[in-house]
Amino acid sequence: MSQLAAVVWDVDGTLAETERDGHRVAFNRAFEALGVPWRWDVARYGELLTVTGGRERLLRDMGTHADAPALLAEREALAQRLHERKNQFYAELVQDGAIALRPGVVALMSACADRGVRMALATTTSRTNVAALLRVHLGVRWAAWFDVVVCGEDVRHKKPDPEVYLQVLAGLRLGPLQTLAIEDSPVGAAAARAAEVPVVVTRSVYFEQATFDDAIAIGPGLHRRADWRPVLRGGHGDSPVGLDDLIDWHAQMDRVSQFG
Repeated sequence: MSQLAAVVWDVDGTLAETERDGHRVAFNRAFEALGVPWRWDVARYGELLTVTGGRERLLRDMGTHADAPALLAEREALAQRLHERKNQFYAELVQDGAIALRPGVVALMSACADRGVRMALATTTSRTNVAALLRVHLGVRWAAWFDVVVCGEDVRHKKPDPEVYLQVLAGLRLGPLQTLAIEDSPVGAAAARAAEVPVVVTRSVYFEQATFDDAIAIGPGLHRRADWRPVLRGGHGDSPVGLDDLIDWHAQMDRVSQFG
């Protein structure tokens, strides 16, 4: 059995609850700023999360609006303008402190850094959005925390396609079983598993009841040990999930993968 050499983090929903109170709010501000009479409520945005990528969500949603541009080229141009404005509003929300990292994230990152477990980011959100979030929480040298950072601009195919994970593995020069992914969504988990990377799921608000296949562990977040499957030692306490727990899950992955 390979030892755990690297932890690969998703961003949206995994590092922070960015979707409901970040990206969705920023999209609505962009609609208003450009005079577009659409708004995404919490439920509608949750439906659109089955589509990865902000521009892709915009194009999917345009198909439901009679007042959307008729020509594909016009729709793509509008999606581009909206997405650019949305990213500006998202950066403002992050800078204003509206989006915190999820509890337990920084502690686990620090443990990895202290103990020589490498880290990477595997996300199909934009590098602009990643930088906006992590610059606030990890500092201007946020990228130094990670050996490899692969973002939406770096891939042709977004999750659930495994391309983002295959690029991370190539950059790390590791085999998939030497790594472990932390994801929050079925789409993200499917991308990791398609690259044969073991997955730990920290459920986010939009995927609290979602079904996951072949995760080696599933729980409510890194902030508490209760309600994880498989059950953690001391699993009824409020102490956080730590690096030793990830190492244990990784070592036992053949036995616990049925807990998807």
